[in-house]
Amino acid sequence: MSTALKQVFNKDKTFRPKRKFEPGTQRFELHKRAQASLNSGVDLKAAVQLPSGEDQNDWVAVHVVDFFNRINLIYGTICEFCTEKTCPVMAGGPKYEYRWQDDMKYKKPTALPAPQYMNLLMDWIEVQINNEDLFPTNVGVPFPKNFLQICKKILCRLFRVFVHVYIHHFDRIIIMGAEAHVNTCYKHFYYFVTEFNLIDRKELEPLFKGMNACVCP
Repeated sequence: MSTALKQVFNKDKTFRPKRKFEPGTQRFELHKRAQASLNSGVDLKAAVQLPSGEDQNDWVAVHVVDFFNRINLIYGTICEFCTEKTCPVMAGGPKYEYRWQDDMKYKKPTALPAPQYMNLLMDWIEVQINNEDLFPTNVGVPFPKNFLQICKKILCRLFRVFVHVYIHHFDRIIIMGAEAHVNTCYKHFYYFVTEFNLIDRKELEPLFKGMNACVCP
């Protein structure tokens, strides 16, 4: 990554504090392994495949946290331009509107300005990934039976951040010279969720129908 790009994607721009893996844990080793594959320039389709002998839930957990951190960072670079005035609705172009529901304060799907939606989304994901009952970090503690369903919901909602950034704020990404980096992050995400069938194909439509084909895998 160039020096200029590092300045764009600096820690002060992170929308939320990064979730880190504890050194010495299996999850930490898998994270290092995944990062080494990406940094070596290996094909992204190959990089997302489950390593031989590893548990799929561990592999998925590592990537869910990693994608949360990366997408957090991407949104953090443009969040000052994503306001209630510029984005009064959380949308992905004129055909796609995303409504928030959390079964707590918002028990029914509710239309919200994009920045409010993003705040609620990131808060909600942080609660999920920091919950030891859902994302256990101790060796020998099993994942819950509905673990993959939880991850599917998290990843589906994270994908909506990509949709909003690409369709409504990609001009800012281009001005910052970060489009190649964001495109790589998206392709990595896309190959991973399709490799393990973690997002319904219909949910992926906005970035195939609303964008230049060169951006999409």
